[in-house]
Amino acid sequence: MTARKVATISAPGRHADGNGLYLVVEKSGAKRWAFLFRWDGKLKEMGLGGVTSVTLADARLKADEARRVLADGRNPIEVRRAVSEPPAALPTAPTFGEFMDNLIEEISPGFRNAKHIQQWRNSMRDYAAPLRSKQCDEVDTKDILAILQPIWTKKAETASRVRGRLERVLDAAKAKGLRTGENPARLRGHLDALLPKQQRLQRGHHAAMPYPDVPKLVATLSENGSVSALCLLFVIFTAARTGEVLGATWKEIDLANSLWVIPAGRMKAGREHRVPLTAGAIKVLEQMALLRPGADEKGDAYVFPGARRGRPLSQMTLLMMLRRTVGERATTHGFRSSFRDWAGEETNFPREVAEQSLAHTVGDQTERAYRRGDALEKRRNLMAAWDAFLQCTGS
Repeated sequence: MTARKVATISAPGRHADGNGLYLVVEKSGAKRWAFLFRWDGKLKEMGLGGVTSVTLADARLKADEARRVLADGRNPIEVRRAVSEPPAALPTAPTFGEFMDNLIEEISPGFRNAKHIQQWRNSMRDYAAPLRSKQCDEVDTKDILAILQPIWTKKAETASRVRGRLERVLDAAKAKGLRTGENPARLRGHLDALLPKQQRLQRGHHAAMPYPDVPKLVATLSENGSVSALCLLFVIFTAARTGEVLGATWKEIDLANSLWVIPAGRMKAGREHRVPLTAGAIKVLEQMALLRPGADEKGDAYVFPGARRGRPLSQMTLLMMLRRTVGERATTHGFRSSFRDWAGEETNFPREVAEQSLAHTVGDQTERAYRRGDALEKRRNLMAAWDAFLQCTGS
């Protein structure tokens, strides 16, 4: 075939130039170049361009290149497609911060309550901020030490919790293929060789009033009669945790059976806890019902409501009441210690009964599996003795 023939030929169909190169004339008169070859036993046609943009010489060069590709055992159509089409963009790996945020959402159904979830978020926001922009596989021991060293001995409990949470995030990243190798936040056999030994978790002991002084405080609070004073009295009479008392609602109170039933979701151990109500505790509830007429008819209303509608009394309000009364030598949580010291020093009640009154876990896993009861009546007797102690020696 010559350039003149290419220009003058008009019969529709394929016109061979040789070695698989053809001039294809369409019925419309349009002309284009094609290279024909067999692949897997089937005839394939590879377009090489129209004659207006590709000359005969150019078409022959393209056909030569296609034959070389065939000689290598490759399909020239697929090779050209791979060259002309950009590779698909690989998915961008999430940063440590993005992965951590998603992980917290994924595991949050397993948390005990919303407060626990928020503690995770707050600690990671405050302490893991330097890691947020890093890729998960870039986080190393140096990064972890930079976070932990400033707080390891000064805020031991916080540091331990942050380390454990970092370890879990990095373990999850490894499980999802985002990093390999050892976990740089692992304590045993790794960080424990690089960080000073913590003497003990420095959560600290809550300042506790000596139990002989508590009855006098009870008498003072009883005379006060404010909501915060009554709430403090309820804390003392029940030896319950402050958060459990502040979150108490009227539907949890069973006055007919002198019981306060705290649902599992509000308990530290995640188990329902029954608190026997003594005469002193019931008197507090009766006074609160008078202060809030009709409150006991709304089951979801807080027993100790705060200034803001629909919110309970705040811990700070309770603490300020205590400070105005006795100064800083006691905390609300410390009254649990006062109760425990009194039970151990002044009564013959078994240790297990006192511990169960504080909603502490008693015994190992096997022992707990066989002990299904909560010693309610024994605890009722213990709390009645505590009530009598508080009210008979406080005047």
